[in-house]
Amino acid sequence: MQLITGFSRFFRSSHIGLVAPALVAVSIAIAPVKAVAQNLFSPAIKVNQDIVTWYELEQRLQFLSILGVPGATEEDVRKALIDDRLRKQAMRDAGIVVAPEDVQVGIDQFAARGQLSSDEFLQLLADAGVDRETVRDFIKDQISWREFVSARFLSQARPSEDEINRALGQSGSGGLQVLLSEIIIPVNQQNLPQVQLLAEEIALIEGYDSFSTAATQYSAAGTRTNGGRLDWLNLTDLPPALQPVIIGLKNGDVTQPIPLPNAVALFQMRGLRETAASTPTYSEIDYAVYYMPGGRSAETLAAAEKLKEEIDTCDDLYGIVQNKPAEVLERNVSKPSEIPRDIALELAKLDLNEVSTTLTRNNGQTLAFVMLCTRTRNLGEETTRADVANALTQQRLQTLAESLLGQMRADATIVEQ
Repeated sequence: MQLITGFSRFFRSSHIGLVAPALVAVSIAIAPVKAVAQNLFSPAIKVNQDIVTWYELEQRLQFLSILGVPGATEEDVRKALIDDRLRKQAMRDAGIVVAPEDVQVGIDQFAARGQLSSDEFLQLLADAGVDRETVRDFIKDQISWREFVSARFLSQARPSEDEINRALGQSGSGGLQVLLSEIIIPVNQQNLPQVQLLAEEIALIEGYDSFSTAATQYSAAGTRTNGGRLDWLNLTDLPPALQPVIIGLKNGDVTQPIPLPNAVALFQMRGLRETAASTPTYSEIDYAVYYMPGGRSAETLAAAEKLKEEIDTCDDLYGIVQNKPAEVLERNVSKPSEIPRDIALELAKLDLNEVSTTLTRNNGQTLAFVMLCTRTRNLGEETTRADVANALTQQRLQTLAESLLGQMRADATIVEQ
């Protein structure tokens, strides 16, 4: 597992995910290459003037199988190798050459993610039938493509000051939104060790489907019925401390477990976009929390659903708590940075007068009925300009690289055996 996880995170952390995002997810099983020719070094695919041999196809399949990477069916690997050749042709025309020492650094980083030395890593693959040059060529091509994309597109991918302002919600229009999936796992004194271990395993998950399955199985949030998938959220609606964590993710990345009162949260990035609509920050948020005994028992959750239908605004809760102890209802007007993180996360998902019943208190014995009352706009920024600029740049580089590759694919002469 360490080696598999290290492989995927090496590429995402070094932006090599720009190359083949479809090749990073969960373990798969592969079928052998069906080489019609006895000579493994005869052409399996011709891409313009270049060829892919049966040997290369077999090596790539074996390489990805050992690492537990998806997309290692022969059909998908053929597509990946075709794209490799197209990228090589573009880099050759541009005169991009990677220094041997840079390739070695890439191998060192790759191996370190699996807690191996480079020699141990290469020997492990060699013992499984993967030639060392296969690994070196693979890493060299990824590094070369990253340099090519940066050299060709970086100047047009960098956002302007006005674009950063819009992304931060500081101008009259525009902003930055994130598309996330979530898993919220309740915690109490009895299950804390098990939940911590489970959360650490979920943090290693690769792929949207695997994260969705885990959300359906383990999450207490209402989104579990949808595989944990949230709708687009304004970045500025998230808790201030969480914004730089989220914006630092790339598509498919999963956060480390985030401790909350009575819960642990994990988020997976599914998308990042700029919007024309304004995404303001807020100076104050008015919200209510009504505490209901019984925790997440079926009876209490049913009572909470009934209560949702009976009230329209936060003020209606005052009528509900008549003749009850004052502490069962909290009404707060707080700065975003002062709101407990778990409540702030739920409020970020809500429109005015909407309710969340995900959270608990009192070691899971009390359900927190959280309702958003109002938000007060503010033009201050919580996420640094550098964070936003980097996220926008990487998003645009990926889009430009994928567009270029798609055009090269459409223009190419490809013959498969």
